[in-house]
Amino acid sequence: MTVKKILPKIIIIAVVIGFGVLCAFTGPITDPVGTLWSLFPPVIAIGLALITKEAYSSLFVGIIAGGLLYTKFNPIHAVDSVVSDGLISAVSGTAGIFVVLVVLGIIVALINKAGGSAAFGKWAARHVKGKIGASIATFIFGVLIFIDDYFNCLTVGAVMRPVTDNARMSRAKLSYLIDATAAPVCMIAPISSWAAAVSEFAPEGTNGIVLFCRAIPYNFYSLLTFVFIIAITLMKFDYGPMRLHEFNAERGDLFTSGVEHDSQEEDAPATSKGRIFDLIIPIVALIGICFVALPYVGRCMGEEWVFNSANYDSSMNFIDAFSNTDATVALPWGGLIALIFIIIYFAARRLVTFKQAMECIPKGFIAMVPAILILTMATSLKNMTGLLDSDTFVQGALAGAADLQNFLPAIVFVVACLIAFATGTSWGTFGILIPIVLSIFPAGTELGTIGMSACLAGAVCGDHCSPISDTTIMSSAGARCDHINHVSTQLPYAITVAVISFICFVIAGFVQNSWITLAIGAALIVGTLFVLKVLSSKKKLA
Repeated sequence: MTVKKILPKIIIIAVVIGFGVLCAFTGPITDPVGTLWSLFPPVIAIGLALITKEAYSSLFVGIIAGGLLYTKFNPIHAVDSVVSDGLISAVSGTAGIFVVLVVLGIIVALINKAGGSAAFGKWAARHVKGKIGASIATFIFGVLIFIDDYFNCLTVGAVMRPVTDNARMSRAKLSYLIDATAAPVCMIAPISSWAAAVSEFAPEGTNGIVLFCRAIPYNFYSLLTFVFIIAITLMKFDYGPMRLHEFNAERGDLFTSGVEHDSQEEDAPATSKGRIFDLIIPIVALIGICFVALPYVGRCMGEEWVFNSANYDSSMNFIDAFSNTDATVALPWGGLIALIFIIIYFAARRLVTFKQAMECIPKGFIAMVPAILILTMATSLKNMTGLLDSDTFVQGALAGAADLQNFLPAIVFVVACLIAFATGTSWGTFGILIPIVLSIFPAGTELGTIGMSACLAGAVCGDHCSPISDTTIMSSAGARCDHINHVSTQLPYAITVAVISFICFVIAGFVQNSWITLAIGAALIVGTLFVLKVLSSKKKLA
């Protein structure tokens, strides 16, 4: 094994060990709650995943570490905590997401069986030319589905896989394009589940939607990610591990490693009568029904955050209903109605029999099992981190930096990145940081808006990079890509944009003008890619 191949593993091991040493100096391990030790379990899990290229065991080790720390190394109590507070709580808390995954898996299997995907693939072969066309089409489709990131990941993946496969784009690249549009577009769309979440976390007496909208122009990570996607697409350039995946895809290997995913590929259509509308109509129905379901559920949510259609409040306006909704209730609700409609539609078209439709149910479930397992374990790890009270440590760390007003947005961005990366949740990061950020910045000032944007941008960035993020897991599931392949190939891209976003937040803290800073950031993105392309052209692909 060459030094070039083992160097990243050495660096990761050094970072994990260094983090452990740092934890040891910040507080006794006998009392880890509310200290830097609270972030140690996810650091172990993420480090092991990147070293071993195996997600399940790495996440499980992180969960066990969290249980041991929380119970102060009492093995009996640790097992009880892992099972009750970790795994069982994860399954019950994410049951709605599981339903969404399974329903969308079934819908994809139905569309494939009815010949809709095959018809769309043939149409795309004639009209979408090459990788540039496939990349731009995937990007545009991802931007259009701005309502929810889960929905975005799985829908874009299902629709665009035939197109990108035909263009010989690697599944890792498709996963990146899905992941790089799903959360960022939700973060700059006022009508989205993410805008609703930000509004919910805003302190009482603060208009959360107004706060969210004012932050959009300064959300450098989301906006510059779009610039980055367009730039690498038009420059026909890839670097890092993605370069090898794209090289292999040109030669027919869409996976590079993790080829067992070939066994999950769709069966042959049951009929040759499928048309492109047999993909478009089900997808449009799914989007339309879910779009109606989100505000409907919002109007039915009671004070205890429990869905009850008997409590439907017709006087609530659309924005308030959207802010009050719960996507883990609304999306399964809309998905099940759409599934029934799609089965009836295909049966009426005589594309599938009732028996064939029922056969798609276990197939859709089986296709989503890897994503469900990873999501369960990732959520368990988040729960253990929450028990260790990581938000207390973060609040204290930020309070110590409050005097650095002009540099504070950049500091907030980094802190939000680290929290979201370690915990795998943007929304959890919002909950921790938004009240802190609003308290340390002057109220109603431009610098306060920039600080809020830094919090949101950092949360998206950390979520994008994290192997235990639900959006990252959904992107792998949507593209049918090996999860670790997806994480390892997109990290260099996400880190590139993150570094430039950090520079932009430093500049914005002094300039306090979003357009000037965005222009500088876009120029830095293009310039960085140009330099990397020149440097990589001098190296042979290993």
